[in-house]
Amino acid sequence: MYNSFGEIFRFTTFGESHGKAIGVVIDGVPAGVDFDEEFLIQELKRRRPGQNRFATQRKEDDFPEVLSGVFEGKTTGTPISIVIFNKDQKSKDYSNIKDIFRPGHADFTYFNKYGIRDYRGGGRSSARETAARVAAGAVAKMILKEFNIEIEAGIVEIGGIRAQNLDFDFAKNSPILALDKEKEKIWMDLIDEARKSHDSLGGVVKLKIKNAPIGLGEPIYYKLDNIMASAMISINAVKGVYIGNTNAHKLKGSENNDQIGKNGFLSNNSGGVLGGISNGEDIELEIYFKPTPSIFQTQKSIDIKGNEVEVNLKGRHDPIVAIRGAVVAESMAACVIADMLMLNATRKIENLKKIYF
Repeated sequence: MYNSFGEIFRFTTFGESHGKAIGVVIDGVPAGVDFDEEFLIQELKRRRPGQNRFATQRKEDDFPEVLSGVFEGKTTGTPISIVIFNKDQKSKDYSNIKDIFRPGHADFTYFNKYGIRDYRGGGRSSARETAARVAAGAVAKMILKEFNIEIEAGIVEIGGIRAQNLDFDFAKNSPILALDKEKEKIWMDLIDEARKSHDSLGGVVKLKIKNAPIGLGEPIYYKLDNIMASAMISINAVKGVYIGNTNAHKLKGSENNDQIGKNGFLSNNSGGVLGGISNGEDIELEIYFKPTPSIFQTQKSIDIKGNEVEVNLKGRHDPIVAIRGAVVAESMAACVIADMLMLNATRKIENLKKIYF
């Protein structure tokens, strides 16, 4: 159960970084949704490693094989199974650290919790697993397309340098998903500098959900904002989530309240969520990623017997995970919204009567 996410739209991922394959089983998808396999391929391509110098050079085509749940271009209402075979594992790169805990990784906690760990790229704790989430998110986006709900994301901050002007259309064609074209070159230089010095950077992703209806969210323990935050925090390297105006904690109530006129809200400091329920405004989040923990500098650690050692990592790693993480954040947001749509459909008797009468 702890490898699954969602209530009605629910997915379960499986596989490890250096295993034969990773994949996902998606349940709760309504029958009759147009299934766009080319869209699925393109979504995975957006997250795919090895596309430029700003990502790990592991070469995976991330081609999805749809095993079930689709017939003649439509979803059948049964579980959709998607598998992605790993093609470019280099497990020998990890042989020197099989008994050593990598600083900043899950090695220490996994070993102490389970008494065993897959040292080859982190196994299940690797961000490789997020390809399966993107596959689930692609299916969720196919559902959201039926409701004209759109999700977009991009980089709003790297190295403490923050975007001033947000352009989501520009981000779509930027190799680092930069939301500010004036900051793109500065951010690229910072990433190159970190990579050349065998270091890494953190970053902040801005995410926006447009055209979500009023009413999504299930008070009080399944609020839209708390489930959305949970979805984001579950992504590798995410350390914080902010919903709405990131300066709200600095404001007075008179400044932060979103006043209402006959044509709607006069501002959107709430980020589109009030009382855990969507209010019809754009749902806006910022997701904070830590620096990639895999760096190529000598670091202090211990081995599984408690001996102090120095560790030097090998392998291929992202100099910044926030860039590809933005695609994963979009996917998780899509899964949350798809789930909330179906939950919300059961909340009025009129909705049920429309189905059965």
